[in-house]
Amino acid sequence: MKNLVIFVFGFLFCFSVCAQENVELTVYNQNFALVKDQRSLDLKKGLNKVDFKDVASLIEPTSVHFVSLTAPDSCSILEQNYEYDLMSSEKLLSKYIDKNIKIITKDAKTYEGVLSSFDANNIIISGQDGLSMIVRPDNIAQISFDKTPEGLITKPTLVWEIENGKEGKHLTEVSYLTGGVNWLAEYVTVLDRDDKKVSLDGWVSITNNSGVGYKNAKLKLIAGDVKRVQPQAGAVIYNKMALREKDEAMPQFQEKAFFEYHMYTLQRKATLKNNQIKQISLLSANNIPVKKVFIYDPVDYYGWNWYRYDNNQTTKEQKIKVKIELTNSKQNNLGMPLPKGKVKVYKKDDDGSLQFIGEDQIDHTPKDETIKLYLGDAFDVVGERKKMNYRTGNDWAEESFEITLRNHKESDIEVNVIEHMWRYSNWKIINKSHEFTKKDAQTIEFKVPVVKDGEAKVTYTVRYWW
Repeated sequence: MKNLVIFVFGFLFCFSVCAQENVELTVYNQNFALVKDQRSLDLKKGLNKVDFKDVASLIEPTSVHFVSLTAPDSCSILEQNYEYDLMSSEKLLSKYIDKNIKIITKDAKTYEGVLSSFDANNIIISGQDGLSMIVRPDNIAQISFDKTPEGLITKPTLVWEIENGKEGKHLTEVSYLTGGVNWLAEYVTVLDRDDKKVSLDGWVSITNNSGVGYKNAKLKLIAGDVKRVQPQAGAVIYNKMALREKDEAMPQFQEKAFFEYHMYTLQRKATLKNNQIKQISLLSANNIPVKKVFIYDPVDYYGWNWYRYDNNQTTKEQKIKVKIELTNSKQNNLGMPLPKGKVKVYKKDDDGSLQFIGEDQIDHTPKDETIKLYLGDAFDVVGERKKMNYRTGNDWAEESFEITLRNHKESDIEVNVIEHMWRYSNWKIINKSHEFTKKDAQTIEFKVPVVKDGEAKVTYTVRYWW
Protein backbone atom coordinates (compact mmCIF):
# COMPACT_ATOMS: atom_id res chain seq x y z
CA MET A 1 0.00 0.00 0.00
CA LYS A 2 2.99 2.29 0.20
CA ASN A 3 2.88 3.27 -3.48
CA LEU A 4 -0.85 3.88 -3.14
CA VAL A 5 -0.29 6.35 -0.34
CA ILE A 6 2.19 8.32 -2.39
CA PHE A 7 -0.06 8.41 -5.39
CA VAL A 8 -3.25 9.28 -3.57
CA PHE A 9 -1.70 12.13 -1.68
CA GLY A 10 0.01 13.54 -4.76
CA PHE A 11 -3.03 13.12 -7.03
CA LEU A 12 -5.76 14.59 -4.89
CA PHE A 13 -4.51 17.28 -2.56
CA CYS A 14 -2.76 20.61 -2.77
CA PHE A 15 -2.97 22.63 0.42
CA SER A 16 -2.51 26.36 0.86
CA VAL A 17 -0.44 26.76 4.00
CA CYS A 18 0.60 29.97 5.75
CA ALA A 19 4.35 29.84 5.40
CA GLN A 20 6.63 30.45 8.34
CA GLU A 21 8.02 33.98 8.16
CA ASN A 22 10.27 33.69 11.18
CA VAL A 23 10.85 30.76 13.47
CA GLU A 24 12.89 30.45 16.65
CA LEU A 25 13.74 27.11 18.21
CA THR A 26 14.99 26.77 21.79
CA VAL A 27 16.11 23.20 22.40
CA TYR A 28 16.52 21.73 25.89
CA ASN A 29 18.72 18.72 26.53
CA GLN A 30 15.73 16.87 28.00
CA ASN A 31 14.09 15.92 24.67
CA PHE A 32 11.80 18.90 24.21
CA ALA A 33 11.91 22.32 22.60
CA LEU A 34 10.13 25.67 22.61
CA VAL A 35 8.96 26.76 19.14
CA LYS A 36 8.18 30.39 18.30
CA ASP A 37 6.51 30.56 14.89
CA GLN A 38 5.63 33.90 13.23
CA ARG A 39 3.11 33.89 10.35
CA SER A 40 0.78 36.41 8.69
CA LEU A 41 -2.95 35.69 8.85
CA ASP A 42 -5.74 37.51 7.00
CA LEU A 43 -8.52 37.93 9.56
CA LYS A 44 -11.94 39.46 9.16
CA LYS A 45 -13.64 41.36 11.93
CA GLY A 46 -15.56 39.08 14.22
CA LEU A 47 -15.28 35.30 14.43
CA ASN A 48 -12.66 33.53 12.28
CA LYS A 49 -11.89 29.86 11.78
CA VAL A 50 -8.18 29.28 11.14
CA ASP A 51 -6.35 26.07 10.27
CA PHE A 52 -2.78 26.49 11.51
CA LYS A 53 -0.81 23.74 9.76
CA ASP A 54 2.81 22.56 9.83
CA VAL A 55 3.03 22.24 13.59
CA ALA A 56 5.03 19.53 15.32
CA SER A 57 3.20 16.22 15.59
CA LEU A 58 4.54 15.90 19.16
CA ILE A 59 3.23 19.33 20.17
CA GLU A 60 1.93 19.80 23.71
CA PRO A 61 -1.43 21.42 22.82
CA THR A 62 -1.93 22.90 26.29
CA SER A 63 1.33 24.85 25.92
CA VAL A 64 0.16 26.89 22.91
CA HIS A 65 0.38 30.68 23.30
CA PHE A 66 -1.05 32.88 20.50
CA VAL A 67 -0.60 36.62 20.09
CA SER A 68 -1.20 39.08 17.27
CA LEU A 69 1.89 41.28 17.05
CA THR A 70 -0.14 43.68 14.89
CA ALA A 71 -3.02 44.19 17.33
CA PRO A 72 -2.40 42.30 20.58
CA ASP A 73 -5.47 43.64 22.40
CA SER A 74 -8.01 43.00 19.63
CA CYS A 75 -7.30 39.38 18.71
CA SER A 76 -7.71 36.27 20.86
CA ILE A 77 -8.42 32.53 20.57
CA LEU A 78 -11.80 31.42 21.85
CA GLU A 79 -11.40 27.72 21.09
CA GLN A 80 -8.60 25.43 19.95
CA ASN A 81 -8.66 21.89 18.57
CA TYR A 82 -5.61 19.86 17.81
CA GLU A 83 -6.31 17.61 14.80
CA TYR A 84 -3.85 14.75 14.48
CA ASP A 85 -5.89 11.96 12.83
CA LEU A 86 -3.72 11.99 9.72
CA MET A 87 -4.72 10.66 6.35
CA SER A 88 -3.46 7.27 5.20
CA SER A 89 -4.34 4.99 2.31
CA GLU A 90 -6.29 2.71 4.65
CA LYS A 91 -8.33 5.58 6.11
CA LEU A 92 -9.00 7.05 2.67
CA LEU A 93 -10.17 3.75 1.21
CA SER A 94 -12.23 2.95 4.29
CA LYS A 95 -14.18 6.17 3.65
CA TYR A 96 -15.10 4.84 0.21
CA ILE A 97 -16.42 1.39 1.12
CA ASP A 98 -19.70 0.95 -0.84
CA LYS A 99 -18.91 4.01 -2.96
CA ASN A 100 -17.71 4.43 -6.54
CA ILE A 101 -13.99 4.57 -7.33
CA LYS A 102 -11.96 4.29 -10.52
CA ILE A 103 -8.62 2.49 -10.76
CA ILE A 104 -6.17 2.58 -13.67
CA THR A 105 -3.43 -0.03 -13.51
CA LYS A 106 0.16 0.18 -14.69
CA ASP A 107 -0.73 -1.97 -17.72
CA ALA A 108 -3.39 0.62 -18.74
CA LYS A 109 -6.45 -1.36 -17.67
CA THR A 110 -9.38 0.47 -16.07
CA TYR A 111 -11.54 -0.85 -13.21
CA GLU A 112 -14.58 1.16 -12.14
CA GLY A 113 -17.28 0.30 -9.67
CA VAL A 114 -18.19 0.08 -5.98
CA LEU A 115 -15.36 -0.56 -3.52
CA SER A 116 -16.33 -3.72 -1.66
CA SER A 117 -13.25 -4.38 0.47
CA PHE A 118 -9.50 -4.02 0.61
CA ASP A 119 -6.42 -5.23 2.42
CA ALA A 120 -2.66 -5.10 1.89
CA ASN A 121 -2.84 -7.66 -0.92
CA ASN A 122 -6.09 -7.00 -2.81
CA ILE A 123 -8.65 -4.32 -3.61
CA ILE A 124 -12.05 -5.76 -4.57
CA ILE A 125 -14.43 -3.73 -6.77
CA SER A 126 -18.00 -4.74 -7.73
CA GLY A 127 -18.89 -3.65 -11.27
CA GLN A 128 -22.27 -2.71 -12.67
CA ASP A 129 -22.75 -6.24 -13.91
CA GLY A 130 -22.32 -7.51 -10.37
CA LEU A 131 -19.01 -9.18 -11.03
CA SER A 132 -16.14 -8.64 -8.63
CA MET A 133 -12.79 -7.36 -9.87
CA ILE A 134 -9.61 -7.86 -7.89
CA VAL A 135 -6.75 -5.38 -8.23
CA ARG A 136 -3.35 -5.77 -6.63
CA PRO A 137 -2.15 -2.54 -4.94
CA ASP A 138 1.36 -2.87 -6.41
CA ASN A 139 -0.14 -2.69 -9.93
CA ILE A 140 -2.05 0.57 -9.40
CA ALA A 141 -1.06 3.65 -11.41
CA GLN A 142 -3.99 5.94 -10.55
CA ILE A 143 -7.07 6.06 -8.33
CA SER A 144 -9.91 8.56 -8.77
CA PHE A 145 -12.53 9.44 -6.18
CA ASP A 146 -15.73 11.46 -6.54
CA LYS A 147 -14.67 13.99 -3.88
CA THR A 148 -12.38 14.37 -0.92
CA PRO A 149 -13.82 12.74 2.22
CA GLU A 150 -14.45 15.01 5.17
CA GLY A 151 -12.49 14.80 8.39
CA LEU A 152 -9.15 13.75 6.93
CA ILE A 153 -6.01 15.86 7.20
CA THR A 154 -2.50 15.34 5.88
CA LYS A 155 -0.59 17.23 8.58
CA PRO A 156 -1.07 17.88 12.30
CA THR A 157 -3.18 21.03 12.51
CA LEU A 158 -4.29 23.51 15.16
CA VAL A 159 -7.86 24.56 14.40
CA TRP A 160 -8.78 27.86 16.06
CA GLU A 161 -11.83 30.00 16.50
CA ILE A 162 -10.39 33.52 16.73
CA GLU A 163 -12.29 36.60 17.84
CA ASN A 164 -10.80 39.58 16.00
CA GLY A 165 -11.57 43.29 16.34
CA LYS A 166 -9.30 44.66 13.59
CA GLU A 167 -9.83 43.48 10.03
CA GLY A 168 -6.84 42.86 7.81
CA LYS A 169 -3.47 41.14 7.84
CA HIS A 170 -2.05 40.25 11.27
CA LEU A 171 1.51 39.22 11.98
CA THR A 172 1.00 36.53 14.63
CA GLU A 173 3.37 34.61 16.87
CA VAL A 174 2.54 31.14 18.10
CA SER A 175 4.66 29.58 20.84
CA TYR A 176 4.42 25.98 21.96
CA LEU A 177 6.40 23.14 23.50
CA THR A 178 7.04 19.96 21.58
CA GLY A 179 8.72 16.67 22.33
CA GLY A 180 11.03 14.85 19.99
CA VAL A 181 13.71 17.55 19.76
CA ASN A 182 16.90 16.98 21.72
CA TRP A 183 20.51 18.06 21.77
CA LEU A 184 23.67 16.81 23.34
CA ALA A 185 27.26 17.91 23.45
CA GLU A 186 30.19 15.72 22.54
CA TYR A 187 33.85 16.52 22.72
CA VAL A 188 36.87 15.22 20.86
CA THR A 189 40.29 15.68 22.46
CA VAL A 190 43.76 14.80 21.21
CA LEU A 191 46.46 14.16 23.79
CA ASP A 192 50.02 15.18 22.94
CA ARG A 193 53.03 12.86 22.92
CA ASP A 194 54.04 13.62 26.52
CA ASP A 195 50.52 13.53 27.97
CA LYS A 196 50.93 17.16 29.05
CA LYS A 197 48.50 19.03 26.79
CA VAL A 198 45.36 18.37 24.76
CA SER A 199 43.40 20.04 22.00
CA LEU A 200 39.63 20.00 22.40
CA ASP A 201 36.82 20.35 19.88
CA GLY A 202 33.25 20.58 21.17
CA TRP A 203 30.23 19.74 19.04
CA VAL A 204 26.50 19.86 19.57
CA SER A 205 24.24 17.29 17.94
CA ILE A 206 20.61 18.32 17.51
CA THR A 207 18.05 15.63 16.75
CA ASN A 208 14.63 16.53 15.35
CA ASN A 209 11.95 13.85 15.47
CA SER A 210 9.11 16.26 16.26
CA GLY A 211 7.25 15.68 12.99
CA VAL A 212 8.01 19.01 11.28
CA GLY A 213 11.04 20.89 10.00
CA TYR A 214 12.24 24.35 10.98
CA LYS A 215 13.59 26.41 8.09
CA ASN A 216 16.09 29.23 8.67
CA ALA A 217 15.43 29.11 12.38
CA LYS A 218 17.07 31.18 15.07
CA LEU A 219 18.57 28.43 17.21
CA LYS A 220 19.14 28.48 20.95
CA LEU A 221 20.25 25.66 23.23
CA ILE A 222 19.56 25.48 26.97
CA ALA A 223 21.97 23.49 29.16
CA GLY A 224 20.67 22.61 32.60
CA ASP A 225 18.13 20.46 34.38
CA VAL A 226 14.76 22.15 33.89
CA LYS A 227 11.93 20.90 36.10
CA ARG A 228 9.07 19.28 34.18
CA VAL A 229 5.92 17.90 35.78
CA GLN A 230 5.71 15.14 33.17
CA PRO A 231 9.17 13.55 32.68
CA GLN A 232 10.28 13.33 29.10
CA ALA A 233 11.65 10.07 27.73
CA GLY A 234 15.26 10.27 26.54
CA ALA A 235 15.75 10.45 22.81
CA VAL A 236 17.76 7.79 21.10
CA ILE A 237 20.67 9.62 19.58
CA TYR A 238 23.02 8.36 16.93
CA ASN A 239 26.01 10.59 16.63
CA LYS A 240 28.94 10.00 14.35
CA MET A 241 31.71 12.45 15.16
CA ALA A 242 34.24 13.22 12.46
CA LEU A 243 37.82 13.70 13.52
CA ARG A 244 39.55 16.27 11.40
CA GLU A 245 42.35 18.77 11.40
CA LYS A 246 40.94 22.31 11.21
CA ASP A 247 41.95 25.91 11.56
CA GLU A 248 40.91 28.14 14.46
CA ALA A 249 37.52 29.72 13.79
CA MET A 250 35.31 32.27 15.48
CA PRO A 251 32.86 30.67 17.93
CA GLN A 252 29.54 29.89 16.31
CA PHE A 253 27.65 29.98 19.60
CA GLN A 254 27.39 32.88 22.00
CA GLU A 255 27.07 31.67 25.58
CA LYS A 256 25.45 33.52 28.48
CA ALA A 257 23.86 32.72 31.81
CA PHE A 258 20.07 32.44 31.73
CA PHE A 259 18.20 32.04 35.04
CA GLU A 260 20.02 29.10 36.68
CA TYR A 261 20.96 27.56 33.34
CA HIS A 262 23.19 28.46 30.41
CA MET A 263 22.03 29.45 26.95
CA TYR A 264 24.00 28.94 23.73
CA THR A 265 22.75 31.04 20.80
CA LEU A 266 23.87 30.20 17.28
CA GLN A 267 25.10 33.38 15.58
CA ARG A 268 23.41 32.52 12.29
CA LYS A 269 20.19 30.89 11.18
CA ALA A 270 20.01 27.16 10.57
CA THR A 271 17.54 24.75 9.01
CA LEU A 272 16.63 21.67 11.00
CA LYS A 273 14.76 19.11 8.93
CA ASN A 274 12.40 16.56 10.39
CA ASN A 275 14.07 13.21 11.16
CA GLN A 276 17.51 14.79 10.94
CA ILE A 277 20.59 14.98 13.14
CA LYS A 278 22.52 18.22 12.71
CA GLN A 279 26.00 18.71 14.13
CA ILE A 280 27.40 22.19 14.75
CA SER A 281 30.79 23.17 16.14
CA LEU A 282 30.54 24.57 19.68
CA LEU A 283 34.15 25.41 20.52
CA SER A 284 37.75 24.68 19.65
CA ALA A 285 40.80 25.08 21.91
CA ASN A 286 44.43 24.02 21.76
CA ASN A 287 47.37 23.68 24.16
CA ILE A 288 45.23 22.93 27.20
CA PRO A 289 47.43 21.77 30.10
CA VAL A 290 46.45 18.40 31.54
CA LYS A 291 47.69 16.18 34.31
CA LYS A 292 47.74 12.39 34.11
CA VAL A 293 46.79 10.77 37.41
CA PHE A 294 47.11 7.13 38.54
CA ILE A 295 44.52 6.16 41.16
CA TYR A 296 44.46 3.00 43.27
CA ASP A 297 41.14 2.72 45.12
CA PRO A 298 40.57 -1.00 45.70
CA VAL A 299 37.75 -0.93 48.24
CA ASP A 300 35.70 1.66 46.31
CA TYR A 301 35.80 -0.54 43.21
CA TYR A 302 32.51 -2.18 44.19
CA GLY A 303 30.72 1.11 44.65
CA TRP A 304 30.93 1.15 48.44
CA ASN A 305 29.10 -2.16 48.84
CA TRP A 306 30.99 -2.90 52.02
CA TYR A 307 29.52 -6.35 52.49
CA ARG A 308 31.80 -7.44 49.66
CA TYR A 309 34.80 -6.45 51.74
CA ASP A 310 34.56 -8.08 55.14
CA ASN A 311 36.94 -9.22 57.86
CA ASN A 312 37.65 -12.52 56.15
CA GLN A 313 39.06 -10.90 53.03
CA THR A 314 42.77 -10.32 53.59
CA THR A 315 44.13 -9.70 50.11
CA LYS A 316 42.68 -7.59 47.33
CA GLU A 317 44.12 -6.91 43.90
CA GLN A 318 42.62 -4.23 41.74
CA LYS A 319 43.77 -2.47 38.61
CA ILE A 320 44.94 1.11 38.80
CA LYS A 321 42.77 3.71 37.08
CA VAL A 322 44.20 6.29 34.70
CA LYS A 323 42.63 9.74 34.60
CA ILE A 324 43.51 13.04 33.02
CA GLU A 325 42.56 16.30 34.69
CA LEU A 326 42.18 19.77 33.18
CA THR A 327 40.77 23.06 34.38
CA ASN A 328 38.06 24.85 32.42
CA SER A 329 39.65 28.30 32.64
CA LYS A 330 40.57 31.18 30.33
CA GLN A 331 44.21 30.68 31.29
CA ASN A 332 43.91 27.21 29.75
CA ASN A 333 42.29 28.55 26.55
CA LEU A 334 38.84 27.43 27.72
CA GLY A 335 36.56 29.18 30.21
CA MET A 336 33.17 28.61 28.55
CA PRO A 337 30.62 26.75 30.71
CA LEU A 338 30.60 23.30 29.12
CA PRO A 339 27.35 21.36 28.61
CA LYS A 340 27.31 17.77 29.77
CA GLY A 341 28.32 15.15 27.23
CA LYS A 342 30.74 12.43 26.22
CA VAL A 343 34.44 13.14 25.77
CA LYS A 344 36.40 10.96 23.37
CA VAL A 345 40.17 11.04 23.77
CA TYR A 346 42.68 10.25 21.03
CA LYS A 347 46.45 10.22 20.81
CA LYS A 348 48.86 10.01 17.89
CA ASP A 349 51.05 6.92 17.66
CA ASP A 350 54.62 6.83 16.38
CA ASP A 351 53.32 6.80 12.80
CA GLY A 352 51.37 10.00 13.41
CA SER A 353 48.00 8.21 13.24
CA LEU A 354 45.28 9.00 15.75
CA GLN A 355 44.33 6.12 18.06
CA PHE A 356 41.37 6.03 20.44
CA ILE A 357 42.50 5.76 24.08
CA GLY A 358 39.34 6.27 26.14
CA GLU A 359 36.01 7.94 26.69
CA ASP A 360 34.20 9.44 29.64
CA GLN A 361 31.14 11.53 30.45
CA ILE A 362 31.25 15.01 31.96
CA ASP A 363 28.39 16.79 33.71
CA HIS A 364 27.52 20.45 33.16
CA THR A 365 30.81 22.14 34.06
CA PRO A 366 31.03 25.84 35.00
CA LYS A 367 34.10 27.89 34.23
CA ASP A 368 37.17 27.43 36.45
CA GLU A 369 36.08 23.94 37.53
CA THR A 370 38.26 20.85 37.10
CA ILE A 371 37.32 18.16 34.59
CA LYS A 372 38.40 14.61 35.43
CA LEU A 373 38.28 12.01 32.67
CA TYR A 374 38.61 8.32 33.52
CA LEU A 375 40.14 6.76 30.41
CA GLY A 376 40.86 3.19 31.47
CA ASP A 377 43.16 1.03 33.58
CA ALA A 378 46.96 1.07 33.58
CA PHE A 379 48.56 -1.93 31.92
CA ASP A 380 52.04 -1.60 33.44
CA VAL A 381 51.15 -0.48 36.97
CA VAL A 382 49.91 -3.03 39.49
CA GLY A 383 48.43 -2.59 42.95
CA GLU A 384 47.94 -5.15 45.74
CA ARG A 385 46.33 -4.59 49.14
CA LYS A 386 46.78 -6.94 52.10
CA LYS A 387 45.25 -6.89 55.55
CA MET A 388 48.19 -7.66 57.83
CA ASN A 389 46.51 -7.55 61.23
CA TYR A 390 43.10 -7.21 62.84
CA ARG A 391 42.29 -6.90 66.54
CA THR A 392 39.10 -6.00 68.35
CA GLY A 393 37.81 -5.37 71.88
CA ASN A 394 34.49 -4.46 73.47
CA ASP A 395 34.55 -0.86 72.22
CA TRP A 396 37.45 -0.70 69.78
CA ALA A 397 39.07 -2.29 66.73
CA GLU A 398 42.44 -2.02 65.02
CA GLU A 399 43.53 -3.17 61.59
CA SER A 400 46.74 -2.84 59.62
CA PHE A 401 47.22 -2.82 55.84
CA GLU A 402 50.08 -3.14 53.41
CA ILE A 403 49.64 -1.73 49.90
CA THR A 404 52.20 -2.70 47.27
CA LEU A 405 52.57 -0.73 44.04
CA ARG A 406 54.70 -2.07 41.17
CA ASN A 407 55.67 0.17 38.24
CA HIS A 408 56.75 -1.61 35.04
CA LYS A 409 56.75 1.56 32.95
CA GLU A 410 59.87 3.24 31.57
CA SER A 411 59.34 6.37 33.65
CA ASP A 412 58.76 7.32 37.26
CA ILE A 413 55.16 7.87 38.30
CA GLU A 414 53.08 8.91 41.29
CA VAL A 415 50.08 6.86 42.40
CA ASN A 416 47.21 8.27 44.45
CA VAL A 417 46.18 5.58 46.94
CA ILE A 418 42.65 6.03 48.30
CA GLU A 419 41.65 4.35 51.56
CA HIS A 420 38.25 4.44 53.30
CA MET A 421 37.77 4.35 57.08
CA TRP A 422 34.43 2.66 56.84
CA ARG A 423 34.05 0.75 60.10
CA TYR A 424 33.00 3.66 62.31
CA SER A 425 32.95 7.46 62.48
CA ASN A 426 35.60 7.59 65.26
CA TRP A 427 39.01 6.65 63.88
CA LYS A 428 42.66 7.59 64.01
CA ILE A 429 45.73 6.55 62.04
CA ILE A 430 48.16 5.41 64.74
CA ASN A 431 50.98 4.24 62.49
CA LYS A 432 51.90 5.04 58.86
CA SER A 433 54.76 4.79 56.39
CA HIS A 434 53.72 7.82 54.26
CA GLU A 435 52.00 11.12 54.91
CA PHE A 436 48.38 11.32 53.86
CA THR A 437 45.66 13.88 53.18
CA LYS A 438 42.24 13.61 54.78
CA LYS A 439 39.75 14.01 51.90
CA ASP A 440 36.54 13.77 53.93
CA ALA A 441 35.20 12.27 57.16
CA GLN A 442 36.06 8.71 56.11
CA THR A 443 38.58 8.97 53.27
CA ILE A 444 42.33 9.48 53.18
CA GLU A 445 44.75 9.72 50.27
CA PHE A 446 48.43 8.80 50.00
CA LYS A 447 50.48 10.20 47.13
CA VAL A 448 53.12 7.55 46.52
CA PRO A 449 56.07 7.96 44.12
CA VAL A 450 57.09 4.74 42.34
CA VAL A 451 60.29 4.65 40.29
CA LYS A 452 60.43 2.99 36.90
CA ASP A 453 60.70 -0.79 37.10
CA GLY A 454 60.42 -0.36 40.86
CA GLU A 455 58.15 -1.09 43.78
CA ALA A 456 56.76 0.95 46.69
CA LYS A 457 54.95 -0.15 49.83
CA VAL A 458 52.48 1.81 51.93
CA THR A 459 51.63 0.57 55.42
CA TYR A 460 49.28 2.00 58.00
CA THR A 461 47.29 1.04 61.07
CA VAL A 462 43.91 2.55 61.93
CA ARG A 463 42.17 2.41 65.30
CA TYR A 464 38.38 2.70 65.67
CA TRP A 465 36.45 3.26 68.89
CA TRP A 466 32.79 3.52 69.87
